[in-house]
Amino acid sequence: MTRRLLIVEDDPGLQSQMRWCFSEDLEVTVASDKESALAALRREEPEVVTLDLGLPPDPGGATEGFVLLEEILRLAPATKIIVVTGREDKENAVKAVGMGASDFYQKPLDADILSFVVNRAFRLAELERENQELMHQGNGTNIKGIIAASPQMMTLCRTLEKVAPTDVTTLITGETGTGKEVLARALHDLSPRADNAFAAINCAAIPENLLESELFGFEKGSFTGATQSKKGKIESANGGTLFLDEIGDMPMPLQAKLLRFLQERLVDRVGSTKPVPVDVRVVCATHRNVTDLITSGEFREDLYYRLSEITLNVPAVREREGDALVIAQSLLKTLGKQMDRQNLTFSDDAVNAINSYPWPGNVREMINKVKRATIMADGKRISSDDLDLPTCEQPGVSHVNLRQVREQAESKAIVQALQTSGYNMTQASRLLGVTRPTLYNLTDKYRIDTSAVAPET
Repeated sequence: MTRRLLIVEDDPGLQSQMRWCFSEDLEVTVASDKESALAALRREEPEVVTLDLGLPPDPGGATEGFVLLEEILRLAPATKIIVVTGREDKENAVKAVGMGASDFYQKPLDADILSFVVNRAFRLAELERENQELMHQGNGTNIKGIIAASPQMMTLCRTLEKVAPTDVTTLITGETGTGKEVLARALHDLSPRADNAFAAINCAAIPENLLESELFGFEKGSFTGATQSKKGKIESANGGTLFLDEIGDMPMPLQAKLLRFLQERLVDRVGSTKPVPVDVRVVCATHRNVTDLITSGEFREDLYYRLSEITLNVPAVREREGDALVIAQSLLKTLGKQMDRQNLTFSDDAVNAINSYPWPGNVREMINKVKRATIMADGKRISSDDLDLPTCEQPGVSHVNLRQVREQAESKAIVQALQTSGYNMTQASRLLGVTRPTLYNLTDKYRIDTSAVAPET
């Protein structure tokens, strides 16, 4: 993409000097007053503008320059404006930045410094454009509420799409905050039961003495305070889906009653002698290791096998390649709309911090961090400090070189093929889908040791 710069300067001598400060790959347009600058802005759509505040008819002041600054930001708010001021004019520079200019440069002219400032503005514009593109991309899945692009989550989503139309009992495992209930709702929404009820209950949030009546219901007079009969969550989900969150915390006595329900599909209300047939699909979730619970005697093994006809293991955010930034971008877009701050973007250091932070609280923690940043950010760009994340310099993350990535992948594939074939070049070339001469050229190019080459057949 051609980089376009607009220089707004009324002094012909400075116009000429500033032109020669930049490399040939930069498309430079010059304007000497407000009218010609606005015309060039509409015609060329420059990413960066250098603006001298002292323009005619007020070359000795800054009135015309401030008017033009406001016009540029109104017409093209994404444009990066570098205000050019005199050495003794810091007050106007600060005012201009407060109005929306991205930077300022003080005269006299220094080619190296000006070139650096302009290139920094182009880099800023590029980052914001990339952020906007990411924000306008889809979630990477066709499943409502799931934001992901990593191979791990794509595999999980494909499995979910296959499981959803069936009635198999499903167990969803994963750390707290990974979105287990979102996946449970997705199973319901993609199933033939989608038009019926989705009843959810958190087994860890209700006292043991109340959980049974909440799940199975009760008859009038079955205990003190039972002034009327009441359906439980299982009955209320008849025809739909019952979601048992934190099933690993269910008390042992209730586990036996739940197992009987799963086997018979009959609900025994508290205080009733007449079972009620119920047609419901059961989805469970837990953040605990069920195998360890079985070993310690806290969970019934027979119930585990009944619940886990299909198991979906949700990876933590730190285990999803590239998902942290995708999720953060989507959250920023949503929260920005809610708080009327739609133009916010992540800075370079914020991107690095998001990608490097381990996210122990997963998506739930990320929601809190992004919400905080949306509130705390002073300008249009969110920093790692706004996110309350440690700064992490990772140049490889922000400046990925496609050629280097491709070469690393090729080299790794060649070594793997050679090892698999016992260093037989003919077999290795077949595995890689290239000719043998091509393979020799690639091993020379990447300086791969072929001294262990087996005799060719």
